[in-house]
Amino acid sequence: MRRLPLLALVAALALGGCTSPSDGEPPATTPSTSATPTGTVPTETVPPDPGPDPRVGECHALSFGQAVAVVGRTAPVPCRRRHTAQTYFVGRLDLETEAGFTRRVDSRAAQRQARQACTTRLPQHLARTPRELRLSMARAVWFTPSPRRAEAGADWFRCDLVVVAAPEQLLRLPRRTQGWGGTPAIAMCATAAPGTAQFARVACGGRHSWRAVTTVDLPGRRLPRQAAIAARMESSCRDAARAQADDPLDFVWSQESPTREQWDAGQRYGICWAPA
Repeated sequence: MRRLPLLALVAALALGGCTSPSDGEPPATTPSTSATPTGTVPTETVPPDPGPDPRVGECHALSFGQAVAVVGRTAPVPCRRRHTAQTYFVGRLDLETEAGFTRRVDSRAAQRQARQACTTRLPQHLARTPRELRLSMARAVWFTPSPRRAEAGADWFRCDLVVVAAPEQLLRLPRRTQGWGGTPAIAMCATAAPGTAQFARVACGGRHSWRAVTTVDLPGRRLPRQAAIAARMESSCRDAARAQADDPLDFVWSQESPTREQWDAGQRYGICWAPA
């Protein structure tokens, strides 16, 4: 029985497609008035059009870059055509503060609302538990109106499902994704042993040689030391790898801990890997 050494997680597991949050939450400015100079004709400012709201069930042909960086709404495409994202929830942002000011749609507070709503609703959409989705390449991404649309009254946020097929590549989705979370093709696999130069996360529907087999919760508010993580994960990883092996007396496994960035973002678990 052999165990590969403890490895640090080298790629972020979660995608966040949203507007870039601003550092602060500046209040909306109060319109000012001034006297019209004599002899001039005042001009009327035409307000921007808030545009239509997104709808649940819409499909979108997003690139990887659009999925992580889109500001505003992308045009939907017919779901019978090639698409990489599907909207599973549309909500409303609460932009009013207790002090009576209006938050920007790209403020941290507004983006936090969208993130929490989208990530908590994804398991229900895919008919999987949050723990089960840890071993999937399915991700929630979210979008909010552009600041100009928000000024005209748009206050929606849109939750889309995407599946990371390979580095910077999204998987083509079926017409309907509700209840689709158990599909083996979207499980988390890798092209090589974690920590090696050839390692890359891929959906199991693509070419792969390793598979994520279980996760282990890590307690505490601070990221534990590597030795403590290794000790906590070893038994669970060994048992999960043995269950996958042809020979229960000769098998290998690998275990990964979250990076500091991932820990701070909320990933409080390690991942166990075994050869596929």
